[in-house]
Amino acid sequence: MTPRERFLETLLFGKPDRIPFTPGGPRESTRAAWHAQGLPEDRDYMDVVRGLVDARRADKGLPPGDYHPKQPVTGPGVSFQMIPTFEEKVLEHKDGHYIVRDWMGAVTEISDQYDYTYIRSAKDFVTRKWHKFPVENWDDWEHMKWRFDPKDPRRFPEDFEARCAQLRERDYPLTVHFNGPFWQLREFCGMEGLCTMMLEQPDLVHDMARFWTEFCSDAMAPILERVTPDMLHFSEDMCFKEHPMIGPDMTREFCAPGYRRWFDEAKAVGTPLCSIDSDGRVDELVPVYIECGVNCVDPMEVAAGNDINAFRERFGKKLSFRGGIDKRAIAAGGPVLEAELERIRPVVQDGGYIPACDHGVPPDISWANFQDYALQLAEMTGWLD
Repeated sequence: MTPRERFLETLLFGKPDRIPFTPGGPRESTRAAWHAQGLPEDRDYMDVVRGLVDARRADKGLPPGDYHPKQPVTGPGVSFQMIPTFEEKVLEHKDGHYIVRDWMGAVTEISDQYDYTYIRSAKDFVTRKWHKFPVENWDDWEHMKWRFDPKDPRRFPEDFEARCAQLRERDYPLTVHFNGPFWQLREFCGMEGLCTMMLEQPDLVHDMARFWTEFCSDAMAPILERVTPDMLHFSEDMCFKEHPMIGPDMTREFCAPGYRRWFDEAKAVGTPLCSIDSDGRVDELVPVYIECGVNCVDPMEVAAGNDINAFRERFGKKLSFRGGIDKRAIAAGGPVLEAELERIRPVVQDGGYIPACDHGVPPDISWANFQDYALQLAEMTGWLD
């Protein structure tokens, strides 16, 4: 099978030859720790891991694994970000911290061991403090809208048509990704500000949500006119460790119209997968997601109380998963890791699941333990058969 066929067959409960091999991605501090622990400085961690898997395959008389697509990988290159961005500027530097106006217009504080590019980029596990957000009232919102013109030619790469032509012949999965309503409105207002507005200024929140839905729909339309994505994926972090940040009723009121419209538009051209990414415990919101056409969730953080076995029993094959392997068990290694992989085995065997670390791979997962975990995962997902 091609990587695209394997991806779709897995998440749509088909019969893949093997499950995509995606152990998880480290960030800067993790890669630095791994280099100190033996990962060569000039090697990509996945190249090394695949080499270990291929060595095991060779021991069994098998050829190297077909991990990579045969075709050059590209994407449509359409930007869903604000254009133009705010000018990034250090407002203050004291006591080991920068206070910065970032490119989204928020005033943010970060340790000076990092530069301000770490504020909005998932380069590492970085703690930030938010001082002020760009939208606090109707006037602020009206002055924000002009930055989101879906027809601005700067949103599209010069080779957009050529990219789409290439994508129509792809052998790898294509995901179109942008922020969901809760995530994007939180970027405008901050979490506390947004949740307060939902109670005190619901008309303003509805206007922002409608605007964001229209903008993303209009920016996505040229893609859907030219190529059929395999997955539509929304970043929508909206849950704490035990409960969601807003309940099901508010999710239906403010977010569901966008979910329904976007997925209906993608489904109309043949897109089969609609996925939401939310950290935290998502079980209270999943029924709302399913009502709106969502059929895949990630990263299924175990420490937050997400149990894919319980989810599968409750939701059946209405829902597929990515992630779901407890990062703490990978860090512990040995019998703890073995028990964790046995815990998820029933869902792996049942289908509709690409197992992976349940978030970014943290630096307390040693290079040795990651390699051991990756080999066990390769065995479980069929790469050593």
